Amino acid sequence: MAPPLELSRRRFLTGAAALAGTAFLASCAATPGGAGANARTLQFWHLLSGADGVTMSGLLDAVNGAQNDYRIRPTVLAWGEPYYTKLAMAAAGGRAPDVSIMHASRVVGYAPGGLLDTWDTGRLAELGVSADNFPDAVWNKGFIGDDLYSIALDAHPFILMYNTDICGEAGVLDADGKLLPVGSPDEFLELVRSVAAVSQSHGLSYGYLGDGAQMWRLFYTLYTQHGIEMELPQGGPAEIDDDAALASLTFMQQLLDDELAARSADYQSAIAEFATGRSGLFLTGVWELRSMQQAGLPIDATIIPTLFGTPSVYADSHAFTLPHQSAPDEASRDLVYRFVADILKGSFDWAEAGHIPAYLPVTQSPAYAELLPQAHYAEAAELVRYDPPAWFTGSGSRFQADFGAAVQNVLLQGADPAAALSRFRARIDQQLQTPNPADPDGSAGGAA
Repeated sequence: MAPPLELSRRRFLTGAAALAGTAFLASCAATPGGAGANARTLQFWHLLSGADGVTMSGLLDAVNGAQNDYRIRPTVLAWGEPYYTKLAMAAAGGRAPDVSIMHASRVVGYAPGGLLDTWDTGRLAELGVSADNFPDAVWNKGFIGDDLYSIALDAHPFILMYNTDICGEAGVLDADGKLLPVGSPDEFLELVRSVAAVSQSHGLSYGYLGDGAQMWRLFYTLYTQHGIEMELPQGGPAEIDDDAALASLTFMQQLLDDELAARSADYQSAIAEFATGRSGLFLTGVWELRSMQQAGLPIDATIIPTLFGTPSVYADSHAFTLPHQSAPDEASRDLVYRFVADILKGSFDWAEAGHIPAYLPVTQSPAYAELLPQAHYAEAAELVRYDPPAWFTGSGSRFQADFGAAVQNVLLQGADPAAALSRFRARIDQQLQTPNPADPDGSAGGAA
């Protein structure tokens, strides 16, 4: 999340020293690996927990054990606001870790104030990390102007999972066992209706109640399928296409009618409904793939169908960044470049967790083609749409919560979509007039 509005740069600076001690203590646990006794230790902060945390630990063990020059010592901090606030304070004080993970959508809020250092694209290219090895949208997201601030490990899009047994009984699979193509809102509603007719509960599981991020993920997928994106220039006003926004939100309202999908489902109840075989379709992020496979479901997955003309999917990326250091050790920094290149080249296991590796040699490999259902939605990496860039947007941000607060009653109680979108626009225009608290000049704009 972006730092809370009341957290000034002065408070970042005054908290940095205390934070540095906290981070040191958190990182003292030993990391298994085969790095030599003379290897340099690189401090790596990330916010990955649960299954993702386990997978990342495996990747770190692999890179630590494959060479003798560096040893990664990870520090795992709480997801969301705690992580981003602590990272900002450490960078403001110039005592940050050597490398960190951020959501790509959050970088624009941190770079203008000098909280992040830039990557040397020439050095990266020497290590086989360049634009040619990434989907265009994913690579380009790392730039602000001409400077590269983040390098994506993955794309993690919003997708559509489906139970092949239930969908097969509903007659909505083709000869290859994949969902029949649909190309309009009405066709998708009819597909869900067919699945609902043979499901124990609903045709589609989609949990959103109290979760602005879930509402935003689906909404922005549908909105960008109109072939447009929101523009949020600093100072405002927000550039939002009213017709596209209204069509997208109205469709979501139609979907949640308590027959096709539950009108009052939260995230966990939607997971439980699909995981227990009581629904045939599931709108979710790729990060839920492993838990569904562990449930023993007969599942497949695909990108969300193109309902409004332009293939597009909401996504974010876990991305490597260089938190600002007042006097970086050049030898350690060069080893950070090697570490990132090593992780990217060895990121196949990250794909097994459901994410789409950003490094194309991995996703274009014969082994990845056999990894199912991941290979069935890999094209999403070419179609990703991130949050509209602004200092207050991005994964886990207040922006997504504000969207949920504005539109939840449209989905839950049938409130007027146009009025809800008007409230959302007013809130965003207010935010656009507020300076970025991480930027001492207050000059951070919305354009990346």
